[in-house]
Amino acid sequence: MYLCSHMEEIMDIKSMPTVQIIQALGKRFREYRIAARMTQKEVAGQSGVSLLTIRRFEQGYSYDIKLGNLIALLKAIDFADGIADILPEFPVSPYALARQEANKPKRVRHGQQH
Repeated sequence: MYLCSHMEEIMDIKSMPTVQIIQALGKRFREYRIAARMTQKEVAGQSGVSLLTIRRFEQGYSYDIKLGNLIALLKAIDFADGIADILPEFPVSPYALARQEANKPKRVRHGQQH
């Protein structure tokens, strides 16, 4: 069970058409906005995204919201930390880590001073 009732809607994201994913995100965004105690008008003012775009996104009618608008909306409701989770840093493979370790100097030698 999730606090936001639409969380379960996008659990099987791989099999969903893009339009359905965007619709589910719009519904989820609305719940986060309300939890942040912000009106659509306040979010529009803080994000620079038009009120119409926000309404259409939340109601599931905006099938191609721009990435810049989505980021601005998330920042407006103070969800900037969640943006990094969309595409986390690519992990370094164990092989690459082992190569880095092997190339590290074992000790540092300074030349003799005269």
